[in-house]
Amino acid sequence: MEKKLGFGCMRLPMIGDEVDLEEFQKMVDYSMKYGFNYFDTAHGYVKQKSELALKNCLTSKYDRNSYILTNKLSVHFFNKEEQIRPLFEQQLKVCGVEYFDYYLMHAQDKAIYQYFQECNAYKIVQELKKEGKIKHMGISFHDKADVLNVILKEHPEIEIVQIQLNYKDYEDASVQSRAVYEVCRKYNKPVLIMEPVKGGGLVNLPNQAKAVFDELHGGSYANYAIRFAASLDGVYKVLSGMSNMEQLKDNISYMKDFQPLNKKEYEAIDKVKNILDSLGGIDCTACCYCVDGCT
Repeated sequence: MEKKLGFGCMRLPMIGDEVDLEEFQKMVDYSMKYGFNYFDTAHGYVKQKSELALKNCLTSKYDRNSYILTNKLSVHFFNKEEQIRPLFEQQLKVCGVEYFDYYLMHAQDKAIYQYFQECNAYKIVQELKKEGKIKHMGISFHDKADVLNVILKEHPEIEIVQIQLNYKDYEDASVQSRAVYEVCRKYNKPVLIMEPVKGGGLVNLPNQAKAVFDELHGGSYANYAIRFAASLDGVYKVLSGMSNMEQLKDNISYMKDFQPLNKKEYEAIDKVKNILDSLGGIDCTACCYCVDGCT
């Protein structure tokens, strides 16, 4: 059975400012042991240490055909068209591979998409795919549904779309998670879901929300959030940014023999969502994509 949980490598185990490679190796080995072989990274993750950690703990230890590795073209690392290919080649080298299974245009919104267009990024990535250095090209997306509709209409070569989606924001008209997801379905694009637990916000729940889930069959609060995302049609992988073995083991415990949410679980999620909406709060997933503008 295809495993729907993917390992997001943006929040790795750390010792100070360095990746805890011993702990990460244990996590990679445990993940691979149970057939969870999808790993997602980007050049800037963990202060540019995520790719090298994957080389040390995954790509140098396992056969290339035994895992699926996704990387991304990020706007912060090129200023002009001529820099894209050298950046890509550097990513291959740092990761220790000859090709990426998936390569995504990173964090696409209206402004960044326009910049990628001006730099011919989509064309260059298509060329890299023709050269066999990319198996599948796609985008990760951070904007409204109408913007995604434009991108997918203008670039039918896109094979997969990564979106932010969680049960709290799914029906929120301002966030448009559902609308964005439905655009993916409209264009028959497989979906990768990031931030299903909203940067930990759907794990660290208020007591009244915890009580709703506690009345069910047990299990972690992440269980319901990740399975909500994985239960949607067309979802290829749900990414979890796991930073310790405890989180990994918990996620694998309910995703190794994945079961979609049942009626009672959906009803519980609706109750929890109503509680969270009544309390308000900051809509943040802790992805840190916005912090470059902070002073």
